[in-house]
Amino acid sequence: MPALDRYHQDIEQIEQTLCSLASLYTTPGKQRTLMAFDREHGQFLLLDEGWDGYRRIHHVWAHVEVRDGKLWIHEDGTEEGIANLLVAAGISRDRIVLALDPSSLRDTGQFAIA
Repeated sequence: MPALDRYHQDIEQIEQTLCSLASLYTTPGKQRTLMAFDREHGQFLLLDEGWDGYRRIHHVWAHVEVRDGKLWIHEDGTEEGIANLLVAAGISRDRIVLALDPSSLRDTGQFAIA
């Protein structure tokens, strides 16, 4: 499905850009920002991993799932917002679900309900 491939490419490109930006703010040797792409299962993650002394760092910045032809945003800790970046990449708002919001609030927004 060509639309599915485009979704995968757009998500990966956005997360690669965010990962490059995040590396400017990480402390070398303490933590790193990683991307995890699983096209087969439609899972795309951006996360920090490492140690700060005895404190473990494991933080998911972004989690996007491609499900039923839509992009489900499960986590978004970015400043610009993954949904806004996807719209700027040309993806229609009715293809984006803000899954991090309760379903009762989704019908009041500008994006898909489900």
